Amino acid sequence: MATLPNPLPALAADPSGRSLGLGLPLGRLIDETDEGPWHEPLLWHAEYAAASGAWSALGTRAARTGLLPVLVEVGGSQGGPEEWELMPGEMSYPGDHDPEEVLAEFWEEYAGDEDGSWPGLAEAPTALPADPDRRAVETADALLDEGSWFKEPRLALVPARRSADIPAAIGWTGPLNHENDVARLCAVLRSWEDRFGIRVIALGFDRLVVSVAAPPTTQEAAEAVAAEHYAFCPDTIDQGHHRTLREYAAHQVLDQRVWSFWWD
Repeated sequence: MATLPNPLPALAADPSGRSLGLGLPLGRLIDETDEGPWHEPLLWHAEYAAASGAWSALGTRAARTGLLPVLVEVGGSQGGPEEWELMPGEMSYPGDHDPEEVLAEFWEEYAGDEDGSWPGLAEAPTALPADPDRRAVETADALLDEGSWFKEPRLALVPARRSADIPAAIGWTGPLNHENDVARLCAVLRSWEDRFGIRVIALGFDRLVVSVAAPPTTQEAAEAVAAEHYAFCPDTIDQGHHRTLREYAAHQVLDQRVWSFWWD
């Protein structure tokens, strides 16, 4: 994967991050991969649980240094990122992939005959009704306030060009049974960034959560997006509570400011 200059090595000698203009809490650098230590840190995350306000307090300043915020789950049965068997060496560059080609390929592989042929990308709204970064802050705070699926959330910082690239930047393997090269899925996330103002908010071992600045506001538009969700993550519907695209669109896409995906 094409890489940016990585500010994280500076934190080995300066754990507070003051040389980067940051005031970091106690944290750790993660370089563990499926093949041993990576040649540089892949992410930093705080040692203690994130609380409401953590994203806005640190994430905005960190972004100016090339480090983008994301919440990571360290309390699941698979542990934290150091135990996720990250595979950064297997990732390509998200910009090298066409998101519609990626989704169409998955649709042909997973959709049933009753679903028909690939319907194409959903139309983007004419304007974003909310600032995507502000929506990300609100969503992160809401997830932390409500508890959500988090057991032990930590605020993490990742060197990445854009929020959509975060999974590939750390070599995340959550969708491994669906796609080995997560950069292909990040190409889709980039397209959602451009069309719907999404931001990658949280990662677990096999779960991805994004905030949405411009969710679909009609059932028809929601069903178009639901088709993309199904191609992106079939388990979301095949193993979820809503087993048809119509039901899923109505309950999980229409006017929803958070999209969550899980791979078996």
